[in-house]
Amino acid sequence: MTEHAEYTDHHGPEGPAIRGTVVVVPGRGETRETYTRLGRRLAADAYRVRIVDAVHLDADDPAGSLARFGAQVAEAVAGTAGPDGVARPVVLVGADTGAVAVAALLGSGETTVADAVVLAGLPARTASAASADWDDELDVRTFCPAHRSTLSGDSGFRRGALDEAVPGALLTAAYESEADVPVLILTGDADPLADRDALTRAAKSLPRVRLSVVRDAHHDVLNDMQHRSVAAEIVTFLEALRNELVPLVTVEASAW
Repeated sequence: MTEHAEYTDHHGPEGPAIRGTVVVVPGRGETRETYTRLGRRLAADAYRVRIVDAVHLDADDPAGSLARFGAQVAEAVAGTAGPDGVARPVVLVGADTGAVAVAALLGSGETTVADAVVLAGLPARTASAASADWDDELDVRTFCPAHRSTLSGDSGFRRGALDEAVPGALLTAAYESEADVPVLILTGDADPLADRDALTRAAKSLPRVRLSVVRDAHHDVLNDMQHRSVAAEIVTFLEALRNELVPLVTVEASAW
């Protein structure tokens, strides 16, 4: 792992060629440290993983917010395959407001950097955590003991951030995005901030999309108890993406 001013870099093992670039965009209150575990896991499969700072979404300047975010992404992607190269495919993984920013950015046509995206924990248009205390907020986010400890021990993490409103214009842009790149949507079926009906409608409106629901997962679907299976789902998506979305493994017979 390498720390830079603009992002945190997770390098793959020595020897294998880089299989692509994954840029992780945190959500409300989160820091780069929030996704260290995910970054290490994806990097172990020879993907270059860069975790950027959480994006600031300005309700008074949604277009400017997206333009600044697009520049942030372009800067993070540059040089992943050497000083002047980019290791493709480039996949943006957004969580919470990071997912809002990624979806809205693609729908705006502001960037062509991304070859595919993962939208995790996309909040509902009317979602509010209404957390009375830290334990309540943790229960909204995750039941994973390791992740709860990570959040509690991160001095940069902003507690209570889930109560901050997400700009309505950007939420609308995210849910109505007509992005034509492959999209993996991840949501927990125990996420109190999710709108499953809206996610289903959004999925049906996109040409190349997979909506994956994680059993018993909460809002931090990338970091809940099922984080190993979720990471495996992302790797499966990344590998299928390299194979023109043709699955590399199919099940012909199974007892479960």
